[in-house]
Amino acid sequence: MSPNLPSARIGVIGGSGLYEMEGMTDIQEVSLDTPFGKPSDAITVGKLGETGIAFLPRHGRGHVLLPTEVPSRANIYAFKMLGIETIISINSCGSFKENIRPGDLVIPDQVIDRTRGRVSTFFGNGIVGHIPFSQPFCPHLSDILFKATEDAGANVHKGGTFIAMEGPAFSTKAESLMYKAWGADIIGMTVLPEAKLAREAEMCYASIALVTDYDCWMEREKPVTVDVILACMASNIEMAKKIIRLAVGRIPAKRTCECGTALATTIVTARDKIPAETKEKLKLIIGKYL
Repeated sequence: MSPNLPSARIGVIGGSGLYEMEGMTDIQEVSLDTPFGKPSDAITVGKLGETGIAFLPRHGRGHVLLPTEVPSRANIYAFKMLGIETIISINSCGSFKENIRPGDLVIPDQVIDRTRGRVSTFFGNGIVGHIPFSQPFCPHLSDILFKATEDAGANVHKGGTFIAMEGPAFSTKAESLMYKAWGADIIGMTVLPEAKLAREAEMCYASIALVTDYDCWMEREKPVTVDVILACMASNIEMAKKIIRLAVGRIPAKRTCECGTALATTIVTARDKIPAETKEKLKLIIGKYL
């Protein structure tokens, strides 16, 4: 955590309308600068009970950023500056399975990267690292979110493969049918590169995916439109808040998963070969290994 900043242990990256929640105390809005630019927006920091929590609107207030324009490196780095160890990500998605219906929630456990124009690593500029990513979502955090979602009364599916597409256009029908044939469960334009960057920053990351539509593979359904997605998202905001309230109290103060040591065997560059400027830029993330 950086000095002179409020602290939080849990960060929430949400969509439109999820900026804070009822019951928060000691609320502050924090505008940060990072070595990777400014985050999507000011971060709302406060407490739920005794737990520090921070909210960041992924697309900015008023939804002004395309998925490709979201400054994910700055967002994750800013959370690191606040001392955050755990990230709950709220994502809208379309479904490839008839039993995963609009209005349902999914806690995915796998992802397929179909993005193209996004920087997905803090490494480079003289330092090379290769994170383990066979489990892209923290399984411990995912279990907590699944149980909290069940207890909140939502219709939730445990596990599933998330196709992370580039956007901003929705899928063609051919693409939708191909992803369905692959066995994917849901599709959306976020999750990546957030999950990769969070792993590099040694933060736990898991998704609550809100199903808004059937993409375009199902012929009897009308093609997906923005107004349908936004209406479904709006109706799910209160449910998302309820889940977060339940989950926050169940996330242990001391982590036992491997996310907190993800970089231990990751950096392959000789330490004396890493440029001083790169070391300084990434000090918050890699400093303990140098």
